[in-house]
Amino acid sequence: MFRKNDAHLQGTFFAVDELLSPSQKSAFLESRERWFYELVFKRIDEKVFAPLYSDEKSRPNAPINSMVSALILQSTGRWSYEFLMRQVRFDLLTRKAIGLTSLDEVPFCEATLFNFQKRLLDYSVSTGMNLIEQIFDGLTAEQLATLAIKTDIQRCDSLQVESNIRSYSRIQLLLEVLHRVYRVFSDEDKERFESIFAPYSGKTSGQYVYKVEHANLGSELEQLAGVYRALRETVATTYGETDIARIFSRVFEEHFTTTGETISVKPSEELHSGCLQSPDDEDATYRKKRGVGYRGHILTATETCNPENEVQLITDIHVTANNRDDSDELYDRLDGIKEKTPDLSLLYTDGGYGSEENDEKLKNLEIEQVQTAIRGRESAVDIAITKCEDGSYEVHCPFQSGEVRQTRKRWKAIMSGKVCATCPLRDVCSSVERRSSRVIYFDDQDALRQKRQRNIQNLPVERQGLRANVEATMREFSRRTESGKLRVRSLFKAQLFALTTAIGINFGRLCRCVQC
Repeated sequence: MFRKNDAHLQGTFFAVDELLSPSQKSAFLESRERWFYELVFKRIDEKVFAPLYSDEKSRPNAPINSMVSALILQSTGRWSYEFLMRQVRFDLLTRKAIGLTSLDEVPFCEATLFNFQKRLLDYSVSTGMNLIEQIFDGLTAEQLATLAIKTDIQRCDSLQVESNIRSYSRIQLLLEVLHRVYRVFSDEDKERFESIFAPYSGKTSGQYVYKVEHANLGSELEQLAGVYRALRETVATTYGETDIARIFSRVFEEHFTTTGETISVKPSEELHSGCLQSPDDEDATYRKKRGVGYRGHILTATETCNPENEVQLITDIHVTANNRDDSDELYDRLDGIKEKTPDLSLLYTDGGYGSEENDEKLKNLEIEQVQTAIRGRESAVDIAITKCEDGSYEVHCPFQSGEVRQTRKRWKAIMSGKVCATCPLRDVCSSVERRSSRVIYFDDQDALRQKRQRNIQNLPVERQGLRANVEATMREFSRRTESGKLRVRSLFKAQLFALTTAIGINFGRLCRCVQC
């Protein structure tokens, strides 16, 4: 049964601050934890979580505002659950932050906190709604309104956050899944398939792979294909309700191909980035960026950056599969960002967020995108492509204008061969030489890309570098990980980390502003 927690509003003679000396009490009331209580804890709308609990009369829930606050403190402080509970039980400042007034109160235990997160996950799966995201949005909206923070100019960036999983080779992953299948088998099935499991028992997947020679990798995969085929029917019919059966089936489909009675190993180049990376995290995907491989998720944050603001706040936070393109992620989030901050008119991004689809949506939402970098190789010659109101184009280089014509698939600008013949940039120009002229080929996407690039050039100098500080925001998330790796697994827990950390970052900025 849902019940709000308002016990913290009731004064008591034995309240913690009443037991302190005047100097201690003064320091206590000016602490970050006391400001957390005022700016975050007291403003958490507990009614948001009512759907997690029964409408019938039953045992009431543990204080939700205390549990949510504890999760925020845990993320921002990089605390383990053990250390969090120690702080909740014995640290006066932490207890103040989560609304505890007397020394004998312990509002929840670790199991209660785990069960609360499980309820959040189940609700998210069934409805598609993350209740912690609603708390973040509610707190942020109130903070923006209270401080009159201008949201017309914002910036966004992304960060690779790896899941807390091992990095498996292909054979090692197949073996690991096989070992876990063996663990759930009944004694009867273990005896039935003893000869199949025998080569892989008694050693971990890592120990087995260590002794496999490189030349034998192909035969090892073929042998594992036969093992998977022999176990497939039993796993599906007898253990189909277990998690490992689902994982086994997924791995089978991703790594093997069956044709009648024949099973074959898929070539490595056919394995996509969404293939299972670890049986411990079914949501983790793979992405290679600047030569570095990442297994996990991508975190995208958007924040205000109007220079007139006294403090800048994160307005949107999201975590998704890391094999998605940044431009696709922005496309999905734009409607929500505009809904939360309707006056948004200028959005700073880097080169990865540009696309034709985004240009169209940004235009409809009346948002100007400013990119601080553009994808692709830069041209050695500044060739300006401008779209006219009638849909045609004008093309200029530093020395002349071209005659623009439309071809079957794209556009071309015909430049004067005489001018090009004496041009000092002739050898590095991207134009194509013809008999009496040089031709520049382009399409609509080239023009849009140039428009985004010129947007930043048209801004005042003092506003051209506004995106740079978003890197500092991403470092605030990064430093709460272990070299980029989260302490948790699964997409939902990564989202929970991002949202609670974002609330903590916004609070830190507000607290510094209040205490100045």
